[in-house]
Amino acid sequence: METRTDCPCGSGQDYETCCGLLINGSAPAATPEALMRSRYTAFAKQEMAYIEATLHPGQRHDYDAAGSAKWARESEWEQLEIVNASTDPENANRGSVEFRAHYRTGDAHQVHHELAEFRRSGGTWYFFDGKMIGAGQFKRETPKVGRNDPCPCGSGKKYKKCCG
Repeated sequence: METRTDCPCGSGQDYETCCGLLINGSAPAATPEALMRSRYTAFAKQEMAYIEATLHPGQRHDYDAAGSAKWARESEWEQLEIVNASTDPENANRGSVEFRAHYRTGDAHQVHHELAEFRRSGGTWYFFDGKMIGAGQFKRETPKVGRNDPCPCGSGKKYKKCCG
């Protein structure tokens, strides 16, 4: 009896017929999203040779193999969340994937939120670069109440003497 192992990428498919095919070299990634999912899975399974092989050749000069391996080894990979994936409408050889990789280091839950850029060269998709996405800028929903403005609660007092 064959044992089914869910793919860490969250596709709901068996690892061997999902990212396993890409990681073992049996199939290429058809889209930037497929490559992103397989790279997440490679981190989860510590398949660091695949991480390096799927890095764009022009970007490998400053790849920190030891640092990447340490991060993969010391993390418990919990979930990949794809926020958005697209191909550049003006250049079919460029694409991007915004994702959140949820993982644990020790007792701390972490989220790696990134906008990853992918490029296709010779028919093969590669990870090219990524930009971390932080918390969004705070946007006030209501006008700011000054210290000497009437209190918004309707008391008739100045804000600083009432709710401020």
